[in-house]
Amino acid sequence: MRKIPTIFKRDPDDRAHVLSEINPDCQWVFDGEGKPTRKYDGICVMLDDAGEWWARREVKPGKTPPPNFAPVTTDEVTGKTMGWEPIGQSAFAKYHAEAMAEPGAGGWKPGTYELVGPKINGNPERERHHRLIAHADAQSLPNPELTFEGIQAAVLTYGSLGAEGIVWHHPDGVRFAKIKARDFRA
Repeated sequence: MRKIPTIFKRDPDDRAHVLSEINPDCQWVFDGEGKPTRKYDGICVMLDDAGEWWARREVKPGKTPPPNFAPVTTDEVTGKTMGWEPIGQSAFAKYHAEAMAEPGAGGWKPGTYELVGPKINGNPERERHHRLIAHADAQSLPNPELTFEGIQAAVLTYGSLGAEGIVWHHPDGVRFAKIKARDFRA
């Protein structure tokens, strides 16, 4: 797992928002190579090939990582280390267990999922129960006009419908790019 890059450069004076400049790592989106999907607002979890569940975890610089933390990458700008911790020691273990116990749940394949529900991030997904959404099965979206204004308009429209933003999937299965409604100034 590596942090998915944002398609526009971040404002160096206000890292919460983006500028209209394209992030060079995401030029492929503007070249029409990506498939847009809905970005869900929850907690990223992973089922590994050994059948173990993990929760995404960020560790700030100077902080001690939790036991059994598996670091993956460190953001050069913020110094935060992203990685995984066993789901059982995560603050979301209870909600993950509830999602696993939901009727119809099961048949999990190794990969990443979004844990959403009433106790996750204020429930922006408006779920009645905790559930897992496979990132591989994310809802496809129409490709917006690939300009700053076109993407902003699409993301804000999707945001009003409950989506956190857009994630583009490159056909190579390795590259991803994202934008969130909150990345734009109000």
